[in-house]
Amino acid sequence: MISWNLYSRGDKIFSIVVSLLIGMFTIATLYPFIYIAAVSFSSGFAAQAGKVVLTPIQLTTEAYKYILVQPEFWISYRNTFIYTIGGTILSLLFIIPAAYALSRPQLIGRRYFNLFIAFTMWFNAGLIPFYLNMRDLNLLDSMFGIILAFAVNAFNIILLRNFFESLPQSFEEAARMDGANDFQILWKVFIPLSKPAIATITLFCIVARWNGFFWAMVLLQSEDKIPLQVFLRHTLATLSDDDEFAMTQLEAAYSAETVTAAIIVCSVIPVLLVYPWIQKYFEKGILLGGVKE
Repeated sequence: MISWNLYSRGDKIFSIVVSLLIGMFTIATLYPFIYIAAVSFSSGFAAQAGKVVLTPIQLTTEAYKYILVQPEFWISYRNTFIYTIGGTILSLLFIIPAAYALSRPQLIGRRYFNLFIAFTMWFNAGLIPFYLNMRDLNLLDSMFGIILAFAVNAFNIILLRNFFESLPQSFEEAARMDGANDFQILWKVFIPLSKPAIATITLFCIVARWNGFFWAMVLLQSEDKIPLQVFLRHTLATLSDDDEFAMTQLEAAYSAETVTAAIIVCSVIPVLLVYPWIQKYFEKGILLGGVKE
């Protein structure tokens, strides 16, 4: 470790400025989470009055009691897990073989396939054509439709393809000399060597699925199929339109704001539990997958 006294004056100033900027960025990133958590544990009156800044005011768990006794909350929570786990698994089943095929120089038409996939990152058919397509495929108000419709992401394919291309060709050549076919090479060679990139793609898929809101709101009509994010919107709209609730919330231990914050906290917890496990692969996967030699 280099002693601080060995740094030049310019290096010291630069280090201090960088540390301050990182500290400010960290505070700006963490504060929304801290604020939402504080609101969820505050009384309805304190939240309505705007008294909550950093810590809970008039500490209470009434907002959590309000939502945790609702069967609709647990149903939507279950649905979100189904969409996230099922959608992530299906995405990996599509993305990994596609990235492997596109990374192989011997693939006929490889350049055009890569161009077509990249093209979808810049242009798409639009909202109405996509909705009509889902309707014609009988995937409206279908849990399987939500899982299937968003299984493939062009960015994830390109990221993983670049990682596969960065692996030494000698591994594939050695496997072929031992008589392995493409499926065996992918399963026994490329996937074990690509854990950082696959973990990164998995994290992207999990976050995208867990936060999926717009299309779930548009395509799903049944209350027993909606995910947690749509349930949050419905709950907020219901509380806001409930005149009796609006009249009494100033005296209640919870309000629309504290209930909303409590649902947000509950929805964030699973992602916070998963991220530290994948984070050790995240930086390496992004770095190697985002650079093509």
